[in-house]
Amino acid sequence: MPAARVEYIAPWWVVWLHSVPHLGLRLQPVDSTFSPRDESYQESLLFLALLAAVGLGLNLAFLAAYLVCTCCCPRGHGVQSKQRGSCCVTWTAVAAGLLCCAAVGVGFYGNSETNDGVHQLIYSLDSANHTFSGIDELVSGNTQKMKMDLEQHLARLSEIFAARGDYIQTLKFMQQMAGNIIVQLSRLPVWREVTTQLTEMSNQTAFVEHYRWLSYLLLFILDLVTCLFTCLGLAKRSKCLLASVLCCGVLTLLLSWASLAADSAAAVGTSDFCTAPDTYILNSTQNRISTEVARYYLHCSQSISSPFQQSLTVFQRSLTTMQIQVTGLLQFAVPLFPTSEKDLLGIQLLLNSSETSLHQLTAMLDCRGLHKDYLDALTGICYDGIEGLLFLGLFSLLAALAFSTLICAGPRAWKHFTTRDRDYDDIDDNDPFNPQARRIAAHNPPRGQLHSFCSYSSGLGSQSSLQPPTQTISNAPVSEYMNQAMLFGGNPRYENVPLIGRGSPPPTYSPSMRATYMSVADEHLRHYEFPS
Repeated sequence: MPAARVEYIAPWWVVWLHSVPHLGLRLQPVDSTFSPRDESYQESLLFLALLAAVGLGLNLAFLAAYLVCTCCCPRGHGVQSKQRGSCCVTWTAVAAGLLCCAAVGVGFYGNSETNDGVHQLIYSLDSANHTFSGIDELVSGNTQKMKMDLEQHLARLSEIFAARGDYIQTLKFMQQMAGNIIVQLSRLPVWREVTTQLTEMSNQTAFVEHYRWLSYLLLFILDLVTCLFTCLGLAKRSKCLLASVLCCGVLTLLLSWASLAADSAAAVGTSDFCTAPDTYILNSTQNRISTEVARYYLHCSQSISSPFQQSLTVFQRSLTTMQIQVTGLLQFAVPLFPTSEKDLLGIQLLLNSSETSLHQLTAMLDCRGLHKDYLDALTGICYDGIEGLLFLGLFSLLAALAFSTLICAGPRAWKHFTTRDRDYDDIDDNDPFNPQARRIAAHNPPRGQLHSFCSYSSGLGSQSSLQPPTQTISNAPVSEYMNQAMLFGGNPRYENVPLIGRGSPPPTYSPSMRATYMSVADEHLRHYEFPS
């Protein structure tokens, strides 16, 4: 079995996602083999995205039906019913807030995992691209040395050794070895087109990943802010704030279902690739790279010999032969032709440099380095990447559930606020005990001096500043004042000047409060008799 099959094993979530039925828009079965350029396969991924759109439609229909039932159905107006409704809204908001926080936590983890996997893929692509570029540079550099630099040295030596036929034969043999090296280098694959595609793929992947990661980060922030302000609107009982955040809740609900659609299609498509990556790469590179070379790098098994071994062996033998010939010429020809030493030393340096390049080329053409980059890319995209997409899909579902709960709790809270404000409708607006009157007075202060019950019940300083009208001195007995004090709970803080007999108008009460006041007053008058 090839080594790659042992080292790379598709995780269980890849197998599970690959087993998802692939259906076209007309509900016909589609082959699940990864083929992104096939229209029927594209329709199968689009069908998965449309399933999320159907889920969004059902969610909105349920919310609409719930809102209609909540707004149209009558509710009880008892105190226990109001308290029970307020408690239900509060706990619903708390549960939705906790669920939203949990969803954002899951989303942060999934976004980080996906980002790590994509960056590992980009790093592997760049590393393989660097290897392919290095191979092309070494091949072109050695070819240039054998064609141009060596030919110049041999041409000058042919002029110097023109009188010696044996030396000319040696130069022709060296030229033949250089030709053999050029032929063997031309048999090596040229990776220029592959490096161009890898560079474009790496740049596009990095661009898409940057904005994908940023978009999810902004979505997380929007979810948290919407959840926070929803809870704040419920706590402050602010209708304006509650209406605003409910609109944002509908927006986040739409974005959650949209992200679920994108994550589902991306996860299933990537799983189809990760199930059989070798097959897809062999099919997509058959017109650019030979099948033998592609299998050598994809499998990298000891049972598979290198397709470049023969070319590298001929290269090595030719270099060794040329080095031996140059050494002999330096030993025997230089004493006879001293001017040939410079060119012979130049050839020797060129051959030594070519030998160093040969060792580098052998290391780069070896399958172990590129196969490691291939496995790292598969690990990044098939393990971390798809796992992160699954967590992002879970985030989308939890966020949709949380904001659906908040949207359901919103109208109930709105009706609770409206019912609470309606309880004060039977109270006079000028009543100082009315909370609505206090709010109105705080926002609209009176322009003139309006004397009220509270104006004459403050300290001496306030009485002198307001200059109240002259009061009629009352000779009411002390027991009458005590009866009045007991009406206020026996606390002189509520009344420090007797009301009876001072000519001050009583405060305004609602009918229910007036009846309660008169009943309490009659009860106290029956218990306390005035002295004769």
